[in-house]
Amino acid sequence: MNKKGVLIVISGFSGVGKGTVVKKLIEKYQYSLSVSATTRAPRPGEVDGKDYYFKSVDEFRSLIDYNGFIEWAQYVENYYGTPRKFVEDEISKGHNVILEIEVQGAMRIKEQYPDAVLIFLTAPDARSLKSRLEGRGTEEAKVIAKRLKRAYEETEDMPFYDYLVVNDDLETCVEHVNAVIIAESFKTSNNKEYIEKTKNELLEIRKEITL
Repeated sequence: MNKKGVLIVISGFSGVGKGTVVKKLIEKYQYSLSVSATTRAPRPGEVDGKDYYFKSVDEFRSLIDYNGFIEWAQYVENYYGTPRKFVEDEISKGHNVILEIEVQGAMRIKEQYPDAVLIFLTAPDARSLKSRLEGRGTEEAKVIAKRLKRAYEETEDMPFYDYLVVNDDLETCVEHVNAVIIAESFKTSNNKEYIEKTKNELLEIRKEITL
């Protein structure tokens, strides 16, 4: 069946494990991952071009000027953006593309791509979210406080997402997200070419029978 790919947007509170969930989805189900660009510093083990495209502020702003992003946003003093060409090429080939982006960017994606599927990942409760941020051991207390403040603000946007998935157990969370994507791929809106093809084939068969 020839159908277009599904554009999946995954957002969630800082520290909820978005990156780990996305990595598992890619490994297990071979989704296409759009690597975002960012001006934040790499964390230990992160690789340029694989985890993010790490850019200077000037480089990032230059790409904005050239319309090189589908969306971009500023989050906790850093910029994040989604490269345009890769996403559109993959969808046209029928590949499902995952974007791991912040809430601001997700809203912009939905405006441009109404069929995009927005999934919000959350922790079981606020206390466990705080514990996860502290457990990373990579940020000062004032940065954690900023991230928790931002999480509170993001609760206002959660109702605009299509699905809410709790990341309590990693494997379960990955299976739940994959189930959402599978269901979306069977929507009639994602199979318009197949519908049109079948319609034309039936028309030809009717003509043959009539003759």
